[in-house]
Amino acid sequence: MSSAPWALRLWLGGSRALPRLAEIALARRVHRGQSSAPARLGERLGRATIKRPEGSVVWINAASVGEVASVADLARDLMAEGHRVLITTTTTTGGSRARQIDGVMHQYQPLDTARATGRFLDHWQPDLACFVEGDLWPRLLAEASARNVPLALLNARPSRSRTRAPKLNAALLSHFDLVTAQTDEVRDEITRLGMPLDRVLAPGDLKSAAAPLPADPARLTALRARFDGAPLWAAVSTHAGDEAPVIAAHLEARKRHPGLRLILAPRHPDRADVLATALTDAGLSVARGDMPGQAEVWLVDRLGETGLIYRLAPLVFLGGSFGPQGGHNPWEVAALGAALLHGPRVSNAAHAHAVLDKAGAAREVADAAALGAAVGGLIGSGQLSDMRAAAAQVMTDRGQTRPRTLAALRGLLAPDPVSTEVAP
Repeated sequence: MSSAPWALRLWLGGSRALPRLAEIALARRVHRGQSSAPARLGERLGRATIKRPEGSVVWINAASVGEVASVADLARDLMAEGHRVLITTTTTTGGSRARQIDGVMHQYQPLDTARATGRFLDHWQPDLACFVEGDLWPRLLAEASARNVPLALLNARPSRSRTRAPKLNAALLSHFDLVTAQTDEVRDEITRLGMPLDRVLAPGDLKSAAAPLPADPARLTALRARFDGAPLWAAVSTHAGDEAPVIAAHLEARKRHPGLRLILAPRHPDRADVLATALTDAGLSVARGDMPGQAEVWLVDRLGETGLIYRLAPLVFLGGSFGPQGGHNPWEVAALGAALLHGPRVSNAAHAHAVLDKAGAAREVADAAALGAAVGGLIGSGQLSDMRAAAAQVMTDRGQTRPRTLAALRGLLAPDPVSTEVAP
């Protein structure tokens, strides 16, 4: 402890000394900020609301929707091998996505305090703990490590903090028995911090190996009939910084394509009212709910629709890339054969965007004017068909990431979990 970086010592000391009332107040603030169900507040304090099952439990800490999506199929693989899987999330939307995975247990991530993490680990006693991408919490790592829980960091992505705070990152990474990295470059970043070479693998990006997002076939058929072959594009996972450019781009592109329609799905559906007003103020007709009707813009104001959208729209703008969010997962778009447009700010998935850009499956647009020109130029063109074919080709080459990750995790797990097979 004395050799740990001062910032880490300060965090661990503060997380142990935090007064109980302050801890409760912090949990309430986080919980309400996520609009989470009041009855589940105790989970933020490490108080479980479901019983630990018999047998081995693999705990996966995945902050939000994107991280949960990246490990959903891996969770299914682990359950197929006889393990129970618990996913913890910080966000309510991440929790909703976790509960869509049949058989997975979900709890909210406990606060990174000594009391909350202690209660959580006392109850769950995980046989393996996995942290996804880069959401590393000092107290959780320290407490799990002290209990000899094997630790894996999955799908590690590029991080500027490894350069800015190398000692802190080295101290956090030292807890892990295994790190899987999205790229060789990330693996090299981590090993330069002192992580043993045999603990760091680069099997690829788990998000690229995820199964395509689901969609109800009957509903997809009904939606295609409603759009009736109209020129169509989509803007998905948008934030405030994306939406004014999207509206401006649509107004520009429809000059070239009369009858052009837009599917607009904000990242956070609770912003739909504000967005509907902006669309109406721009002179656009808006439909909300299950079906688009005849409106020019279908504003999707609920989660779980992206699998349908990517199958419907041949061209997709992926949000979070004009504002400060750093972009979202482009593999989900490519997996369903849609061509991709994105802004310049994609640090969260820079490698993925670079791969798709280089292959010709995606294209960067600098601003609203460039987005409008791209949409107008691509709709109905041979270039759009070429981009979609390139997306399909890229995705056929990325199928080994998940099996390699699963094989590495087997080495950290006890060999004989309780079998889930049904006796004849």
